[in-house]
Amino acid sequence: MSFHQKILNWFDKHGRHDLPWQINPSPYRVWISEIMLQQTQVTTVIPYFQRFLQRFPDIAALALAPLDAVLDLWTGLGYYSRARNCHKTAILIHSQYQGNVPADLELLLALPGIGRSTAGAILALSFQKQYSILDGNVKRVLCRYFAVEGWPGIPAVTQRLWAFSDLLTPKKRVHHYTQAMMDLGATLCKRSKPNCPSCPLKHSCKAYQDNTVKAYPTTKPKKDKPLKKLIFIMLTNQKGQVLLQQRPSTGIWGGLWSFPECELQAPTALRGWVKETFNYSVTHLTPLEPFRHCFTHLHLDIYPIQIGIKTAKRVITANHYWHSIKMPLNRGVSAPIKRLLEILENRLDAETQNRVK
Repeated sequence: MSFHQKILNWFDKHGRHDLPWQINPSPYRVWISEIMLQQTQVTTVIPYFQRFLQRFPDIAALALAPLDAVLDLWTGLGYYSRARNCHKTAILIHSQYQGNVPADLELLLALPGIGRSTAGAILALSFQKQYSILDGNVKRVLCRYFAVEGWPGIPAVTQRLWAFSDLLTPKKRVHHYTQAMMDLGATLCKRSKPNCPSCPLKHSCKAYQDNTVKAYPTTKPKKDKPLKKLIFIMLTNQKGQVLLQQRPSTGIWGGLWSFPECELQAPTALRGWVKETFNYSVTHLTPLEPFRHCFTHLHLDIYPIQIGIKTAKRVITANHYWHSIKMPLNRGVSAPIKRLLEILENRLDAETQNRVK
């Protein structure tokens, strides 16, 4: 029995058939799901996908929405460049292709945020065209099946895996085969504790036959992550508002709303920094519990400090916003900022209760 037939037989009995993006697998729905699923698990993606599609049911709705609304629905999902690229791509599709996702590989690859594997998934799952994919799950299956040496991030290894993927992808039922390969990697051929006895490929999988499954894929060479330390300045006024600042469109948390920040320094110096930067007089200064947030390339030690100020009179620029703690934010923020806003709300509630007493 051929490789793809084993995969399809297993998929018919054990594959996932009721994922939200499998219901009416339009090119738009498949595209959004594929972007969200990059480096993110299915269980995490499902509620985000459902909320996103409810707010932006089609290309036009996404293209015409402000970026802040898109980032707001992406809050907590991480890798926010994905959201920015989705918005850019929706605008291009809306203006250049009459709102229709192109069914052409080269046209798809020219759009922001769409790489070869994502394009292949759109063409296979939505248009049922014979195009292969090579996401993390498929890489893992192929690395073990063929006992491919070397970290998959190395171009030569990636090229070899693409050759295998192209060779194995069938013409018929390509949409089912594509989903089956992703399912196999996600449910059986997992990174840790793979369920090899239940795998339909076990009798021809080289790694399983050689008892070397744990050796594949070759792990990425470790590098020490740099450490950066920042103070998050949580300026609050007597109206129960906190000052937010929009970050640059590129870099960490690009385009999201955050707190003003400065390099680590003594609390006494912060009073002068606030006065010089915003022309506000500080009434009180309270350090909160510091914590570490880890990126794929960086450790960030965050030192949040709540700083009370007198009623703000200075005009704030377009990239600043006084947010009322009790009101919905409706703007894109990172998970650490969302967490700090919740902590700040609890603190302000406690301060109010103490004043009443």
